[in-house]
Amino acid sequence: MIVEYIQSALLLIAAFLVIVSAVGFISLSKDMKNVVYARIHIVGIFDIACVIAMIGLGQYLLAAIYFILAPFTAHAIANAFFKSEDVVNNVELNVVEEDVDNPNPFIVHRSKVQELENEDSEKLKTDDRFTISTLDIIEEE
Repeated sequence: MIVEYIQSALLLIAAFLVIVSAVGFISLSKDMKNVVYARIHIVGIFDIACVIAMIGLGQYLLAAIYFILAPFTAHAIANAFFKSEDVVNNVELNVVEEDVDNPNPFIVHRSKVQELENEDSEKLKTDDRFTISTLDIIEEE
């Protein structure tokens, strides 16, 4: 009988945490500076509520696995966002390469190709994989 009361209390605590975190998740403004990280933090409260609910339902092994894996997944999501899209906090993403002189790397001016063909370089002689081929297109009138 006491076990049932403890399980009921744990489920009520989990339900309360889910409601509070859902309200917090919905009330977040999209214009915040670090909204993704704030959302990940709130989802952590969801995770803890789920662990408490699983313990209340008697699923101890599943609760332990979820308790161990949830922080790793949250960190992976935050790290992926930081390295790929977070231009506010990641300074490396704001660096733009200015030394690119050719906007289209597949179209090369004929003079540059001829310069490379005429260049007498030891690297070009020793590296058999490097070849330059040209295609002459002649327009007939």
